[in-house]
Amino acid sequence: MLGNRTNLAEAQAKEQAANAAAADAHARNVLPLMRDIMKADASLNLRGIAAALNARGIRTARGGAWHGTTVRNVLRRDEGAT
Repeated sequence: MLGNRTNLAEAQAKEQAANAAAADAHARNVLPLMRDIMKADASLNLRGIAAALNARGIRTARGGAWHGTTVRNVLRRDEGAT
């Protein structure tokens, strides 16, 4: 059983790894769209990219609306992967 007193740290580590893997997968899917948006209008800031994603009906990994900070986080995730 996960999360009992004897293996709580192990369960938390597994959950964090699963969350990171899901975030990486979502970032791989949405990054090409972000790049297309940035290529189409290089003057867009993070909020502008978020607005474009929302206008296209693209949802965040948790199913919410995009904000400048969520765009920034995905872009940073990409920078860390290279």
